[in-house]
Amino acid sequence: MSGSAATPDPELTRAVRAWIAIDPDATTRSELEGLLARGDAATLHERFDSPLTFGTAGLRGVVGGGPGAMNRLVVRRTAAGVADWVLGKPDGAGRGIVVGRDARHGSAAFARDTVEVASAAGVRVLELDQPLPTPLTAFAVRHFGAAAGVVVTASHNPARDNGYKVYDEDGSQVIPPADHEIEDAAVRLADAPHASAVLPGDVEVVVASDLIAAYESAIDVGGGALGLRIVYTPLHGVGGAVVPALLARHGVDVTVVPEQAAPDPDFPTVAFPNPEEPGALDLAIALGSRVAADLVLANDPDADRLCVAVPFDGSWRTLSGDELGAILGEECCCATAGDGRVVATTIVSSAMLARIAASHGVDFTTTLTGFKWLGRVGSSRHERLVFAYEEALGYAVSEAVADKDGISAALLVCEVAAERAAAGSSLLDALDDLSVAHGVHLTRQLSFRREGARGRAEIEAVVDRLVASPPATLGGLEVTSVEDLARGVDGLAPTEGVRLRTGDRARVVVRPSGTEPKLKAYVEVVTPPVSRHELAGARERAGAVLDAVCEDVAARCDPSR
Repeated sequence: MSGSAATPDPELTRAVRAWIAIDPDATTRSELEGLLARGDAATLHERFDSPLTFGTAGLRGVVGGGPGAMNRLVVRRTAAGVADWVLGKPDGAGRGIVVGRDARHGSAAFARDTVEVASAAGVRVLELDQPLPTPLTAFAVRHFGAAAGVVVTASHNPARDNGYKVYDEDGSQVIPPADHEIEDAAVRLADAPHASAVLPGDVEVVVASDLIAAYESAIDVGGGALGLRIVYTPLHGVGGAVVPALLARHGVDVTVVPEQAAPDPDFPTVAFPNPEEPGALDLAIALGSRVAADLVLANDPDADRLCVAVPFDGSWRTLSGDELGAILGEECCCATAGDGRVVATTIVSSAMLARIAASHGVDFTTTLTGFKWLGRVGSSRHERLVFAYEEALGYAVSEAVADKDGISAALLVCEVAAERAAAGSSLLDALDDLSVAHGVHLTRQLSFRREGARGRAEIEAVVDRLVASPPATLGGLEVTSVEDLARGVDGLAPTEGVRLRTGDRARVVVRPSGTEPKLKAYVEVVTPPVSRHELAGARERAGAVLDAVCEDVAARCDPSR
């Protein structure tokens, strides 16, 4: 980021010099020295005025020097906080911490720092021996009976970012108060010896092939010889270490996009390594056309998300997270049995899953955004979470992993597609069946990226404005309710954002992203159930309403307009 040429003020300069003096990494020390030499006060204020704090179950930010970025000193201090938190658990030291990582810039060093700090603090560490998908770390926590887990990843963020996600002993992402306890301990122990020194400790190496075999045995999805031809891309991430071989063992003919097959932290073929972003699937879809594939599957770089594209009218159609969530939710309701089943999604996802669950006599619940909430559904009640999803391409289809898992979801998608193909049908036909039964549910996400402290202020101002002065109409529909999510709704904890409804026709949720510098708006338009011959017309009418609502939302939410 380029910044002001003004000389940093003396107080900021002292803070930067003090950080440089204890930073264990020559690269980030040099970067900060360069920012001082250039007088880049704006960037230095970004790095030092707003230290990273726990967002979605951990830290995420640009890799660089200072407390407001991802670097070895920030990681060491956070690791000290995690270790202290684990030591407070019954037999926490003996049960230990699982440490995994993806293949991003800095991931290897950050994972090694975590191993060293935790083991020096007296905590047993189980270290995964190579970069692996994030769901494998979540699985490993449960599999080994560990007290916690850490995975170094920034998931689908740009190449310049990295992150640090923490799991509790049940393999789900940490939530309050655990995250606050870790942060408080990290501050309290910031200058402790084990936060900066390398000391011997109890470290066990977990062999990737053994962990993958255990994971594949545990996930309860997938059939036999599925007989599909698919194109797969890990988007330069770590999914290629698991997914192609897993699908091949289930009879799937897998072609991997060669340009994106190997882990590459620079993500050279995509603007953003997020399968939701325009253009991210271009290479995979082009290859899918050449080999006449039945499906195109894409994971994000840490393989906790899944995107699916299907042949449609001589081209390809990418399924939205809500569409695939409905298809997989129906499958999980049909494929499971017994009392206490529950399915879940978030306040920004489609209402379709609630109707699917009701039709099968399965309990349904809604959570705040993020799998740190979804993964815990049923954990404190006599219920089994048999399916959960969020519209941002995250799905939990196996009870073996208490987090979103793009690997087991990929296998289940192939199973459903194979079953449909054998019956002369398709995934799009499955979606039609659900729309006939439960009504057309059209959703769309709008996002507006705003970087830095100024961007955060602009995002907050938009939300505040919508709460204080909401629109009377959206897309020609009367706004009938305005709910400030910061006050708590539906029995959920307060969170930033606002929800607008136009009766039962449309719903809009506007909120800041928890992982990226974005303001997001989630729009849904719903029709009553229709007959099959009325379906096309109902979709067309709902689409026109969706376009109109989105236009109004964009006009009010885009800080640049």
